[in-house]
Amino acid sequence: MTKSFLTGKYFFKVIIINQKTMKQKLIQAVLFGSCMAFAVSCGQAPTARGEAEYSVMTISTSDVTIPSTHSATIRGRQDIAIYPQVSGTISKVCVKEGEVVRQGQLLFIIDQVPYKAALQTAKANVAAAEASVATAQLTYDSKKELFAKNVVSQFDLQTSQNNLLTAKSQLAQAEAQLVNAANNLSYTEVKSPSNGVVGVLPYRVGALVSASIPQPLTTVSDNSDMYVYFSLTENQLLDLTREYGSMDKALAALPNVQLVLNDGSLYSQEGRIESISGVIDTSTGSVQLRAVFPNPGRLLHSGSSGNVLLPHIYKNVVTVPQVATFELQDKKFVYKVENGVATSQNITVSPQSDGKNFIVTAGLTPGEVIVTEGVGLMREGTPIKPKGAATTATAPAEQPTKEQ
Repeated sequence: MTKSFLTGKYFFKVIIINQKTMKQKLIQAVLFGSCMAFAVSCGQAPTARGEAEYSVMTISTSDVTIPSTHSATIRGRQDIAIYPQVSGTISKVCVKEGEVVRQGQLLFIIDQVPYKAALQTAKANVAAAEASVATAQLTYDSKKELFAKNVVSQFDLQTSQNNLLTAKSQLAQAEAQLVNAANNLSYTEVKSPSNGVVGVLPYRVGALVSASIPQPLTTVSDNSDMYVYFSLTENQLLDLTREYGSMDKALAALPNVQLVLNDGSLYSQEGRIESISGVIDTSTGSVQLRAVFPNPGRLLHSGSSGNVLLPHIYKNVVTVPQVATFELQDKKFVYKVENGVATSQNITVSPQSDGKNFIVTAGLTPGEVIVTEGVGLMREGTPIKPKGAATTATAPAEQPTKEQ
C-alpha cells in the first residue's frame, strides 16, 4: 500500500510539476508573440498611416509643333542631259566626272575635220552665188536700157529679170547653207548649258556619237539649289486646303521644312515648299509637293533620297507624357488626383504624336492634376502625396512622326 501510495503520490507530484511548467512556457510564448506583433505594428504604422509620394503634373495648354515624316527624292534645280547635235567621233573629253563646271564651259570636242570642210564648201557656194547675182544684175540692167530703146522685146527683158531673181534665190540658199555649216562646226564643241556638276561619262575618245545615241554624253546638274520632292495623301491635302483656305494661301503660310539625309543626319539648311501639284496621282492617291533647299556646301546630290519633316502646329492643346497613361480595353486612361486619392480618367488622344507625349483632345481640362509615374501599379483610390511641387505640362520637343 505504502509503496503504491508513495508511488502514486510521487506520480501525482510529477504531474503537477509538468502542468506548471507547460503553463509557464505557454504564457512566455504568448507574451513574446504579443511583443513581436507590437514591435512590427509600431514599425509599419507610419507607412500604413502615411500616403505614398508620386510625381504629379498640373494640366495646362500650350502650342506644340510636331513634324510628320515623308519620303523624299532629291533632284538638282536643273538636271540637263547633254546630247550631241552633230554626228562624229569624240576627239576630246574636256571634263571629269563630278567636276564643277560653269555655263559655256567646253565639255567635249567632236571630230571637226568634215565640218570645217563643209564650211569651206558653203563659203565657196556663197561666193559663186554672189557672182551669179552680179552677172544676172548686169544682164537685166542692159536689157532694161535696150527695151527702153525698143531694141529688145518684152520677153527678153522679163527673162533677164527672172534670171536675176533665180540668182538671188540661189545666193540666199547658199548663205543659209553657210550658216548651217557654221552651226554644225560650232556644235562639234559641246558646251555646258548651265552651272553645275558633271555626271557620268559613258563615252570616251574615239566613240561614234550622234543625236540619237541611247545615253547622253553626260548630265549637268545645277545643284546650287536642290529640289526635294515628297507626297501628301489626298486627305492631308484636303486638311491643308481647309486650314488655309486655298493652295496659294497654304504655300504662303506653310512653315519651312527640314530634311533628314539617308544616313539619318539632319541637314543644316531649311527649305521652303515652292509648289503643290494640282493633279492627284490616281495610282497612289497622293499629290506631289516640291521644296527648295539651298546647297552651298554641295552636300546634296541629285538622285539621292531622304525624308522631309513637315511641321504641324497645334495651338492651345493639352499634352500629357505617354508614361502617365495606361490602356484598358483599347482605351487610354490617366490617374487624376482628387481629394488626395487617384481617380482613373478616360482620355482621347490625337493620332499625331512625337513619341513621348500625347495630344489630349478630350478628357482633361487645364488646372487638373494627374499622376506621371507608377500608374501601371496604381489602383483606383490609392492615396497620393505629391512628390515636391507639381510640374506643368510643357510643349513636346519636335520629333518626327511616321508618314500618314
